[in-house]
Amino acid sequence: MTRKGNRGSHGFSRRAFLATAAASLVAGATAPAAGAAHPASDEGSTRDDSARRWRNAIIVNALGGLANPNPSEEETESGLRPGPRLLDERALREAHESGLTAVNITLGYVAGNMDPFEHTIRSIAEWEARIRLQSAHLLKVYTADDIVRAKREGRIGVIYGFQNAAMVGEQVDRIDLFGNLGVRVIQLTYNTANQIGDGAMAPENRGLTPLGREVVERLNAYRIMVDLSHSGTRTCLEAASISKQPVSINHTGCRALVDLPRNKSDEELRLVASRGGFIGIYFMPFLNASGHARADDVVAHIEHAVNVCGEDHVGIGTDGPVTAIDDLESYKIRLAQEVEMRRAAGIGATGERADTFPFVVDLRGVNQFYELAERLERRGHSTERIEKILGRNFLRYAEEVWGA
Repeated sequence: MTRKGNRGSHGFSRRAFLATAAASLVAGATAPAAGAAHPASDEGSTRDDSARRWRNAIIVNALGGLANPNPSEEETESGLRPGPRLLDERALREAHESGLTAVNITLGYVAGNMDPFEHTIRSIAEWEARIRLQSAHLLKVYTADDIVRAKREGRIGVIYGFQNAAMVGEQVDRIDLFGNLGVRVIQLTYNTANQIGDGAMAPENRGLTPLGREVVERLNAYRIMVDLSHSGTRTCLEAASISKQPVSINHTGCRALVDLPRNKSDEELRLVASRGGFIGIYFMPFLNASGHARADDVVAHIEHAVNVCGEDHVGIGTDGPVTAIDDLESYKIRLAQEVEMRRAAGIGATGERADTFPFVVDLRGVNQFYELAERLERRGHSTERIEKILGRNFLRYAEEVWGA
């Protein structure tokens, strides 16, 4: 049965304890397993110095990955189109070296012709198997305490998240199933419209459907994060207004600096923050009107978000892995194909271009979090604020929604 509004296929609190105790919990933690040592170099020495300075910081990527995006030797020799190699030796080693504490990974359906529900269930099962096999490195995250535990034990917390709620279909009670399977973040829409609301690229900007309002209520009941990344403006404002719990925009930029649909207006940012939510700034080309975003652009968007939202509500959601692409020239060819495929499928966003990279060239790889911290410090931000941006703000928000 199709619902009306279907839009296409597509005191002393625990929070205070967690915020103040996180640093002391990790102060005695050993450094995460770093794998093979790097050869001595100026770059390696700089990274090691930064790592020592920020080794006690909890670093949470509110949207990222644990993949090695480089082609394997077999793919290189055969000319096959490479796919990301999830959790291979290099990806795990470099995730540890980067200081990453936890990451919200995208699983399940985002777009395409597969059945959204079936594909999502299969994806969850695959990640369950991966985490079992790599339990020495990975810890599945259910609560905020699990993030702190991952830091203490030198593991990486894996947060199950969706970047489209299309797999809910017309059956709101599927949210109960996903919650019981450990999904902790559900983004309502991708770029296009779905049965819940309009995405950032939907021209009508119609906001939530009646079903979408039920979905937000059910996510609140199951204490699952309502993520408004990729949403249209009205969808974002309406969901943030009706949610009984704080909501998030886990990976975005600031539209006041670059007027693109994937960036959020000050009105959206301010509303989300005023209700206790979280905003993660991405390392994406949308941060610069030229499409060639640099580290300075990331810092500028973080600073703008802090000015609008306050320093307790801003963090990072890079929208990328830790492992850097080695051969950028070869990658340009693959990127052009990817951009064209997304455009043809109707899921691309304004600002996606084949002549740039979907990451910040000078803020990528193993040193990306430490480099960001150093840049913020040089701009005059305090250690306390930088630690909040790196992960403590997400931790505070997680405790509010998931519990300790």
